[in-house]
Amino acid sequence: MHIEFSVNGERREVDLPPMTRLLDALREHLDLTGAKEGCGEGECGACSVILDGEVVCSCLVPVVQVAGASVRTVEGLARAGELDSIQASFLKHGAAQCGICTPGFLVAARDLLDRNPHPTPDQARDALAGNLCRCTGYQAIVDAVVHAEAVRE
Repeated sequence: MHIEFSVNGERREVDLPPMTRLLDALREHLDLTGAKEGCGEGECGACSVILDGEVVCSCLVPVVQVAGASVRTVEGLARAGELDSIQASFLKHGAAQCGICTPGFLVAARDLLDRNPHPTPDQARDALAGNLCRCTGYQAIVDAVVHAEAVRE
């Protein structure tokens, strides 16, 4: 099935079976490997993307559902060669470990910051609740989200 959609502001098209997972379309057919497969069940958040303004687990979304939609992946955060403020804040606060979960955390955090540029730690924790990390504690990640917009200033 021929499916057209926007990825990181660019019109893209794939010719895939309609029930192909969005995660596989991104990774295997569009060479966007930032979203990772963690659990394959929508529990860990490693494959998170923003689909028409909502954070979703791309391992649960059939590619047919994105026809005509807009998808933003972790690759779409940096602009003109400059890191997004949340990416810079993750670096500054040492909020990344092995890297499997990091893209999902970055996407979920960017979504929160787009709606609320100055979240409290509790708001950050709530927004990131769908993302799991097995390598670290979450405090550095929460700190990175809470202070992300200060990195921009």
